[in-house]
Amino acid sequence: MHVPKTTKDYCKKCNKHTEHKLKIFKTGAPRALAEGNRKNAEKKRGYKGKYQFPATIKKQNKKPTFISECGVCKAKHYYVIPKRMKKVEIGAKESKQTKQAKSKAK
Repeated sequence: MHVPKTTKDYCKKCNKHTEHKLKIFKTGAPRALAEGNRKNAEKKRGYKGKYQFPATIKKQNKKPTFISECGVCKAKHYYVIPKRMKKVEIGAKESKQTKQAKSKAK
């Protein structure tokens, strides 16, 4: 799905609707010393027999999350599209009609 680079969205800091730039949100690296990781490592250690991981089925796509930045005050907040999609691209793709209209305007 193509998403425009800018959207008009509500800014809490400005208390009004302003232009916002969108960037794709990227998750940080997972913590090596998190409790779940430590428990998992303990289960796999030693002569306790074969440890079977539970079979998990991953979902094939995620809900796209963006970070929107206010053009006026530079405040940032999350912007989520509540639908699952496989691929998201920022920057709207021009349709044939808009290309023809631009060429006629020249």
